Amino acid sequence: MGVAIRTAGDGDRELVVRLLDEAFQNDPVSGWVFPGEEYRRTTHHRLMAAFTEIVLAEGRIDVTEDGSACALWMSVPADDHGDGGTDDDGPAQVRRTVDPENERVELIGRLTAGIHPSGRAHEYLWMIGVVPGRQGEGLGTALIASVLDRCDREGLPAYLEASSARSRRLYERLGFAPAGEPLILPDGPRMWPMWREPRADGSRDGLDG
Repeated sequence: MGVAIRTAGDGDRELVVRLLDEAFQNDPVSGWVFPGEEYRRTTHHRLMAAFTEIVLAEGRIDVTEDGSACALWMSVPADDHGDGGTDDDGPAQVRRTVDPENERVELIGRLTAGIHPSGRAHEYLWMIGVVPGRQGEGLGTALIASVLDRCDREGLPAYLEASSARSRRLYERLGFAPAGEPLILPDGPRMWPMWREPRADGSRDGLDG
């Protein structure tokens, strides 16, 4: 599939935030963090902005040339937990920046950090978003493929948390497997930690998202 992809820079900040905000408006986890459509519509973008800032500074954001999809990656060393280099106060800092009265903004960061595997260096797919009108065209595959190919060449695993049953099934097709029990958010949906061992032959199927 001929999808042009480039690495995002500081000038792409607004594009990435807008893209992620649109892509995750109906995501189960976003709905849990920001319950209510109006509340989510007016506040959700702040969390996407915080994530974008962290990954622009500490990781890499790949974006399609037409601005319809992006993927946020962190290279995590063996002794780290993929939190963007933040300390234990990181989730609290994000909450203060995004929505100080919403404890779930902080809680989601602490809970995902708590299940993040350590002990092996790996690539962490923090988020991948495709604008609603372009989902199902294989853009997710195009964004992830180059990183997974590099992981295979360098013998690096990859990790992510799937935020829906649909995305979990799609990631399984790319070689990701469950990494422990699902994270059940308090009074909310599940998140599935998933791990992918590098493949010697580089074989993988497609992701439609």
